[in-house]
Amino acid sequence: MARSKKLPTLSIIIPTLDEANHLPLLLADLKAWPYSSDLTIVDGGSRDSTISIAQIQGINIINSLEQNRGLQLGIGASQAKGEWLLFLHADSRLDKVWVKKLLKIMQTKTSKNFAWYFDFKIKKYNLQFRILEFAVALRSHFLQRPYGDQGLLIHKNLYHRTGGYSSLKIMEDLELITRITKIAKARRIGVNLYTDDIKWSNSNIIKRALRNASLRKKWRQGHDIDNLSKEYYS
Repeated sequence: MARSKKLPTLSIIIPTLDEANHLPLLLADLKAWPYSSDLTIVDGGSRDSTISIAQIQGINIINSLEQNRGLQLGIGASQAKGEWLLFLHADSRLDKVWVKKLLKIMQTKTSKNFAWYFDFKIKKYNLQFRILEFAVALRSHFLQRPYGDQGLLIHKNLYHRTGGYSSLKIMEDLELITRITKIAKARRIGVNLYTDDIKWSNSNIIKRALRNASLRKKWRQGHDIDNLSKEYYS
C-alpha cells in the first residue's frame, strides 16, 4: 500500500485590537480548514469582547504589552508551531476556495521558496473600489509590494531567513516584504481576500492614497515612527 503524503502544518496568526465586530466572521471562514491548525490571536489590549470571543472558540490568545501590530505579528510567529505561517488582519474575509488553493501551494515542494499573497478585494460595488483593486494588483505584481491587508502565506524557514516582522506600529508589512523580496519573489495565491469597506467608504480614496504615499515616503526618509503612526490613525 502506498504511504500517504504527509500534510505540512499551518499556523494562523491574527493581530487584534477591539475587533469584536470582525473577528467572528473571519473565524467562521477559518473553520473551513479541514485539518488541525495552530490558530493564535495576539491582542494589543482590546477593551471590547474580542478576548471573550476567542476564548469561547478555544483559540490560543497571547496578550501583547503594546498596541503595536508589528510586535504582535512577531510575537505570534515566534510561538507558531506550523511549517507554514498565515498572517491575516482581523477585518478580512476569505473566499470559499481558499482551502483548496492553500493546500495545493503547501503540498508543492518549490512553494516554500516564495512568499504568497491574496488578491485585495472590497466586497461592495463601487467603481472607485474596482480601480483601487486594479492598482493594488499592479503594485503587487510588478513592484512586488503586497501589503498586510492582502495576507501573507510564507514557509517558516523563509520567514526566519528574512528576520521576521519588526516591532513597528505601522509600515511593518512594507518593511517585511521589502526584505523578503531581496531574497525571494512574492506570488499570487489566486484567491480573493476581502477587507472591510468602512475604512475606504468613509474617506476619499484618492486623498487617502496620496496621504499613505506621503507617509511611506516619510518613513523611508527616517521620520519618527510614533509620529507617523499618530498621523496615520488621526
